[in-house]
Amino acid sequence: MAEPTVLDCKGLKCPLPVLKARKAMKALAAGAVLRVLATDPGAVGDFQHFCQVTGNRLLAHRSDDGVLIFDIAKGE
Repeated sequence: MAEPTVLDCKGLKCPLPVLKARKAMKALAAGAVLRVLATDPGAVGDFQHFCQVTGNRLLAHRSDDGVLIFDIAKGE
């Protein structure tokens, strides 16, 4: 499996992380993974909703030393 494309959105507030992720996803092939790094606590709900409405799949999300990490697979 290929390494995920990393999008650093640390320090950005809602809705910027989701907007930047949406733009980044357009450049990826179906099935490719985008890893988003964010610090806004609202990003958890934002990315869950983002994946529900766009057909992308939230593979995992976790927190590492205050940074939220989301792995999102691009849908078909």
